[in-house]
Amino acid sequence: MTKSALEGIRVIDFGHVWAGPYCTATLADMGAEVIRVESKRHIDIHRRQGPYLNDKPGFNRSAVWNAQNRGKFGCTLNLAKPDGVELAKRLVAISDVAVENFAPRVMKKLGLDYPALREVKEDIILVSLPGFGSTGPAKDYISYGQSLLAASGIAATTGYPDGPPMSLGESYPDLVAALSAAFAILAALHHRTETGQGQHIDISQLEASMCLLPEALMEFSMNDTPRPRMGNEDDIMAPHGCYRCKGDDKWVAIAVATDEEWQAFRHAIGNPDWAKGERFADGFGRWSNQHDLDRLVEDWTKERTPYEVMEVLQKAGVAAGPSFNIEELVNDPHIKKREVFVEVEHPEMGKQIIYSPTWRLSGTPGRIQRRAPLLGEHNHYVFGELLGISDKEIARLEQEEVIY
Repeated sequence: MTKSALEGIRVIDFGHVWAGPYCTATLADMGAEVIRVESKRHIDIHRRQGPYLNDKPGFNRSAVWNAQNRGKFGCTLNLAKPDGVELAKRLVAISDVAVENFAPRVMKKLGLDYPALREVKEDIILVSLPGFGSTGPAKDYISYGQSLLAASGIAATTGYPDGPPMSLGESYPDLVAALSAAFAILAALHHRTETGQGQHIDISQLEASMCLLPEALMEFSMNDTPRPRMGNEDDIMAPHGCYRCKGDDKWVAIAVATDEEWQAFRHAIGNPDWAKGERFADGFGRWSNQHDLDRLVEDWTKERTPYEVMEVLQKAGVAAGPSFNIEELVNDPHIKKREVFVEVEHPEMGKQIIYSPTWRLSGTPGRIQRRAPLLGEHNHYVFGELLGISDKEIARLEQEEVIY
């Protein structure tokens, strides 16, 4: 089997919910040995959140948790007990990277912040992913994805001109920050190879999300005006939107950027008389009359399926694609051909569909190394094999709810 890109790198995952765990799942996909540290005292939110197979709840049965923690080993450790903290430090001492996404006060209170971990292993790389960063007046604020979507400005620029700010429906700040962290870890590992020095990586989920708004930030910096909500409209492109198609709740997205693309679009849809009009002759005219144009475009799309629209327009060189629901996405021929989703066998979930690694390296391709761990599944591997603790001592620590 081809060697994985991060083979030989060990990562301790102290994270919870999405930001930390998604970062480390990405590293696991690329071959790192990731050890997820949990506690039965505070079960991760995603272990308690569905969807569940057959709607039967269970800490090992969350589809979300199993997807976000694929490829990892799992152990339970009670960090409220001094012995639990010492075991955590022993794990850090044999690792390359540690990842956490708590408010800054949490790791410091536990005695597991960067200065403490550096005493254990001088070249350790610690990644912190707090919502608002490790410094500043808001550093200890509690945050989840939805509040960060609002605080980052994303919600304020999402929605229709006459409507309120809109959420995107998912916790994108967690995911964007997680991928930023994965990149930063690779940079820090390279730096350590060159210098022998570890470091603390501080990534604010808020700031990582703000980077998704270059147009809004540029507009304010130049014109001192907030960017308005625009729905599906674009600053220059028209037609530009999501148009109703034939079928129940079927839609297609179309974007036309240039006069050449507009001519191709006209001919592809049969060059109707309305498309020859003077008001649509150039980009500014189409943009100025985009609401009328949208209605006319939809008169054409609603007589066709999204795939039919896509095939006609893509053949002509016009950007168009169906607005998939998840069932259509999983079953799309292109997605299937690229093996974007793979099946993973789980002892309680059976066959579970999980998205495969998004990074496609030709020489060291990523892959899902193993399914997500059951709660405490690898305690004996982590504490026995890696730390050399005897079975008798492990049993004692379990009895005293240190390994718990």
